[in-house]
Amino acid sequence: MIIDARNMDQQVLNEAVRLCEDRYIELRHVNGQRYLGDCLADKEIHVYGTAGNAAGAYLNGAQITVHGNVQDAAGDTMNDGTITVFGSAGDTAGYGMRGGCILVEGNIGYRAGIHMKEYEGRSPLILAGGTAGSFLGEYLAGGTIVILGIGKTQEMPVGNFCGTGMHGGQIILQCSRADDLPPQVRAEPADMRLVEPYIELYCRTFGSKMREELLSRPYMRLIPNTSNPYRQLYIYI
Repeated sequence: MIIDARNMDQQVLNEAVRLCEDRYIELRHVNGQRYLGDCLADKEIHVYGTAGNAAGAYLNGAQITVHGNVQDAAGDTMNDGTITVFGSAGDTAGYGMRGGCILVEGNIGYRAGIHMKEYEGRSPLILAGGTAGSFLGEYLAGGTIVILGIGKTQEMPVGNFCGTGMHGGQIILQCSRADDLPPQVRAEPADMRLVEPYIELYCRTFGSKMREELLSRPYMRLIPNTSNPYRQLYIYI
């Protein structure tokens, strides 16, 4: 089914999506309408335009593909499913997400993956091809964040305070060294056997021809410092 979202109120648009009996839905001329696909489990939604805040929040298994950019809070507290963005994402993507994947072709904003966690066997993933803003993975409790650094202009493909308070999970960054990290974070060179599947996923999803170049670059893996107080508070050792 194709829905023309031009000049359509977000409440009307979301109600039309929920009531649609078709599994496959195209939303055309989207221009900032919020909450697209929230809580859905069994739909495949293609969004053409710019998705507004909280696209895919509480997602429970649906597939959302945005052919354009997405604003803040994409995938907020999502449980399962995939959000694929052929563009860039705003701030707080994947806030508190507990499962599923957020795949972003370009850059991702500030505070992505805050308190992302593993839940009932699910291990969430945020994968961005470009760079990320400050406070990436703040209070990270589980899952994986990968920043491939395509087009970066500095050594670190992230802003300040990366991994502040993290006590679980891992962050993989395309860089040869990781400087000025919070004391809760320990950095080590990433094993390419760990990194390669994420590069493959990115190239396959977005049709990128950069596979060999990305594989030739160095990566650092950030994990919690086992002696930090956050890990002692939240993780059973």
